[in-house]
Amino acid sequence: MQEEINERNQPINCLASMKILLTGSTGYIGRRLLPVLVQAGHFVVCPVRDKRRFDFEDFDTDFLSHVEVLEVDFTVAESLKKLPPDIDAAYYFLHSLTSGSREFQKIERQTATLFATYIKTTLAKQVIYLGGISNDSNLSKHLTSRLGVESILSSAGVPVTVLRSAIIIGSGGSSFEIIRDLVEKLPVMIAPKWLQSRCQPIAVANVLDYLVGVLANEKAYNGTFDIGGADVLTYKQMLLQFAEARGLRRSIVTVPVLTIRLSSLWLYLVTNTSYQLARNLVDSMKNEVICKDNSIDEVVHVKRLTYRESLARTFLKISQQQVVSSWKDSIPDPSFSHTFLGQAEVPKHGCFIDRRSFVFDRNPEEVLQNIWQIGGARGWYYGNWMWKIRGFLDKLVGGVGLRRGRRSAIDLKSGDSLDFWRVLHADKSDRRLLLFAEMKLPGDAWLEFKILENEGQQTLVQTATFRPLGVWGRVYWYLVLPFHGFIFTGMGRNLIDFEKKCG
Repeated sequence: MQEEINERNQPINCLASMKILLTGSTGYIGRRLLPVLVQAGHFVVCPVRDKRRFDFEDFDTDFLSHVEVLEVDFTVAESLKKLPPDIDAAYYFLHSLTSGSREFQKIERQTATLFATYIKTTLAKQVIYLGGISNDSNLSKHLTSRLGVESILSSAGVPVTVLRSAIIIGSGGSSFEIIRDLVEKLPVMIAPKWLQSRCQPIAVANVLDYLVGVLANEKAYNGTFDIGGADVLTYKQMLLQFAEARGLRRSIVTVPVLTIRLSSLWLYLVTNTSYQLARNLVDSMKNEVICKDNSIDEVVHVKRLTYRESLARTFLKISQQQVVSSWKDSIPDPSFSHTFLGQAEVPKHGCFIDRRSFVFDRNPEEVLQNIWQIGGARGWYYGNWMWKIRGFLDKLVGGVGLRRGRRSAIDLKSGDSLDFWRVLHADKSDRRLLLFAEMKLPGDAWLEFKILENEGQQTLVQTATFRPLGVWGRVYWYLVLPFHGFIFTGMGRNLIDFEKKCG
């Protein structure tokens, strides 16, 4: 043990290749940090709940030779035995805010405790944690939980570097997408008083700069630093500047009568967020999110982008279809996240099945492109107004609705969210797309698209499968079945006939 302590106390050569543990490598920040670390020459260990959610297809063989992906569940102590002891540093990006769980604080304490138990048995010389700015009194549950995680991580005896971030602005980020929803959908906003709270939005590019800059930087050991952008703005100013950047005229009227509960409900109904996430975000917005000091400047030299510059970079990434990661792709139900990709084989017993086949003579690759662009801005090829009604009804009963859209207009991966569906299988080589319904249903539902070839003849096979839960599940199926006749038939035909090519 003494030898391990002595080795841990040796300084890291920041220019040398290191073995780094990157938790949350499939998440919003971790997915973006991974290629930066590999390009810097480091070997990165990526613990994930399910290997199938890791984007192997996005990287070449040389890149993957510098990455090790392990299936680890940080809520199960036994699972952490798979992690290596010979790591030099670790990034801790585990949190449960987007899970939708009411017990996210308990889950975050549990995962942090198990991680701390593990890290003290390693040779790690640094743990880097990304939390939220928490300089106000009467902190929200979200920010209080982040502070608790800091304390737990520090108890491991390994030097911890804490970066407390303001609101992050970047393509696919929850804050950015909520601002986007509000501005693009509401010409006039009757908004709660928390829009007058001040914050210091930071570009996701700057967040990555700081995360890399503190790595192996002894000035950052056992330090806590606030990080933010160049501007201090109210949320109202952020919305209006976003509208200006998009060439939109918007009016905002703030009223004092909206409680946290009503504000959360308003945000949930208007934007693509879940109610639980909306509740946590609104609760946090009562606190000013402003850097207390700029001591980070003495450790890492970063050119802080303004809010307008952050928006410009984000719009460019979206226009170029370069949204690498999105908060919407996190799995809302933690108990489901272990198994959902394993449902790529659709059950046959105890299910209702609606299968429709469409023979066509068009280039199958063009039809496949149409399938791959379903949902989101393009819609569902037939009866979009009916799909919107179904999404609205889902929102009313606490579901995700249609507003989540999709990460990319042209690309789909297993694990992506797609309106109120989840992508289970997306493989162009076998010309198959399989979706699992995340709307509120009295049962489980799958929607599959597959192109088959038989003796030179191309056929689009479209299959809806429903596994009912009890009597109400069966009643539901028979109620919606009459609509399948024209909705699914129209969708199948239009998938074949749609002429707009992939951009």
